[in-house]
Amino acid sequence: MTIAVERRSHPGSGIPPTEAEVRAQLARVRSSAEFDAPDRARKFLTYVIEETVAGRADRIKAYSIATEVFGRDASFDAQLDPVVRIEAGRVRRALERYYLVAGQADELVITIPKGGYVPAFAWRAQATTERVSATLQSQAPQRLFRRGWHSWMWLGAAALMLLAGLVFFTLDSGKVVGTYVESGDDGQPDIPKLLVMPFEDLSGTPQSKMVTRGFADEVIGKVAKFREIVVLTDANAAQSRSGGDNSPLYALRGTVRIEGGRFRLGVRVIRSDDGSVLWANTYDEKLDALTILDLQANAAAAVATAIAQPYGIVFQANAPHVSQIIPEDWDAYACTLAYYGYRSDLNPKGHSAVKDCLEKTTERFPKYATAWALLALTYIDELRFRYSVDRSPRNSLDLAMNAARRAVELDPQNVRGLQAEMLAHYFRGEVETALTVGARALAINPNDTELSAEYGFRLALSGNWNPGCKLISDAITQNPGLLGYFEAALAVCSYMKGDYAGAERWSRSADLSANPIFHLILLATLGKLGKVEEARRELHWLESNAPDLLSDVAPQVKVRIQRREDQLHFIEGLRQAGVSIPQN
Repeated sequence: MTIAVERRSHPGSGIPPTEAEVRAQLARVRSSAEFDAPDRARKFLTYVIEETVAGRADRIKAYSIATEVFGRDASFDAQLDPVVRIEAGRVRRALERYYLVAGQADELVITIPKGGYVPAFAWRAQATTERVSATLQSQAPQRLFRRGWHSWMWLGAAALMLLAGLVFFTLDSGKVVGTYVESGDDGQPDIPKLLVMPFEDLSGTPQSKMVTRGFADEVIGKVAKFREIVVLTDANAAQSRSGGDNSPLYALRGTVRIEGGRFRLGVRVIRSDDGSVLWANTYDEKLDALTILDLQANAAAAVATAIAQPYGIVFQANAPHVSQIIPEDWDAYACTLAYYGYRSDLNPKGHSAVKDCLEKTTERFPKYATAWALLALTYIDELRFRYSVDRSPRNSLDLAMNAARRAVELDPQNVRGLQAEMLAHYFRGEVETALTVGARALAINPNDTELSAEYGFRLALSGNWNPGCKLISDAITQNPGLLGYFEAALAVCSYMKGDYAGAERWSRSADLSANPIFHLILLATLGKLGKVEEARRELHWLESNAPDLLSDVAPQVKVRIQRREDQLHFIEGLRQAGVSIPQN
């Protein structure tokens, strides 16, 4: 048997893993509740591992996966259909979460390196050695303060209440104890801090020195555009201000190596409580393909997106560490993070709980721009997802616009506020203004996948289907969070280009079972496919759970889909599914 593996050694023996050991680890991963992946992602992982252990790793291509795992036909084109790329990203994120939470003590580590779909297997001891630099090995972190981890938990029935707690730590031989940013007086709660340490040049050439010197600044600039995290650059200042902040502090360290015409960046995020490596990754580029500036920008963007975006490494870090003791300021911050949990299934019950929590947050922290932005988005959801609330859609939209403008007024660079303003304009029918605001936000932070996918969806629904749908697809591959809403967006993209089978696959993958608009998209798709019985079940669900939507369906389609021909195309599917819609 030949297994494609990274450099590794069996603990104490140097023996690579056997087929039985690999399959046992696969079973352990798949059976864990912390391996958070849908059925087809699990099939993907099983397929690539079985092909690898059978000595057929050279056959693992996008085409073979699409046809043998996902049932695509011989006409499959990976450039047009991103399903394999998206599922590979989902599997990578699910594996990362598993090893972060349930698999911390597992000896055998399974990964799917970026750039391909062939899995790699490494014994834990070797994987750890490769990820932890000589700096960490020679400088044992001193833990001067350890006040425990607090975490995130579900808010209400379906909203994820992410809670964080007090953690301080020492890095670099005691130079960093913690950091302190006043909260309460400035109208803002404590939020996570990321200390970006100077990067280490491992090559020692003039070229590598130049790249290393500019890289930390590039990372700082890109991470700072995410308003859900604070960036620190001065370890001494952080130490002198420590003592009054409840928010966790992380450190980003990295190494740069240039040799053989290739650039290799190694990065790691150091966990606060014990100085261990929370997350690590490497990025490789050919120097002849890119200028130094492009190289720095591309690698820094990948690092910033992985670490700082909603659902990123920092936001997942505390998930397994739930505590009953929550510092008051963190109640407020947890409310803002709870929004992203609600986004996982867009459940009305979760929406109500998150909205109430955010309203209280903005009262207590009136200068916290991100809370105002997320509150605006919950008001918009009252309108666009037809949730039952005690106010008219117009009132919800007015509240949303006011909250969005408040967020942007507090922080003009807050892209979540601009995202909310974009949506408020869009649902007012001010489409050109909405797209202008969205483009401005994307220019501020093109690495924010939550923003880029939402802007892409507005672009697509306004008639710019190709560039809009590509933005959605690209964002999904980079977003480590739960993706149902944007998979539903890809279902609309497939529907509009006449790929109704693809639209059904994306709809069922989204599985937003409590959301009326999700059922409407699936209903139109089933109508086009002529699946009468399944369409009847979807229609019954809407009649039982969202009768107002069906009675007002044509105007609801019109407010979302801008071009007349696209509106008629969607309505045609609804009619074919049995919805009675007047011809005019």
